[in-house]
Amino acid sequence: MTDGKLTDGAAAATLSVNPANILALTDIPTALAASVENGGLILDEKELGKDFFDLRTGFAGEVLQKFVNYRARLAIVVADTSAYGSRFSELVYEHRTNRSVRFFTSVQLARQWLAYNPVAKC
Repeated sequence: MTDGKLTDGAAAATLSVNPANILALTDIPTALAASVENGGLILDEKELGKDFFDLRTGFAGEVLQKFVNYRARLAIVVADTSAYGSRFSELVYEHRTNRSVRFFTSVQLARQWLAYNPVAKC
């Protein structure tokens, strides 16, 4: 991922070089702020803690619920959701039409979603 700028002028923060990766619960506020400031946030699976993919920990639920509660947009790029088990694949399926959090197989698809669904500023 590179600078995070979308072609239509909207911005989507990417965290490949940003220290705001979500590796622990304490990282969520920084990621939320980046999402709100930039009209969305794209995270690659490498930028999430291993507990995110182990649904028994509740970490993924905490992350996703915060973004939904604050209506901040999060696009998560996971190449193969089945690699993390059937329950994780179910979670991805449940978020296919969510307004705040969606999963994608490529950064390009994540950018398109953020670009075509801009957040209205108050």
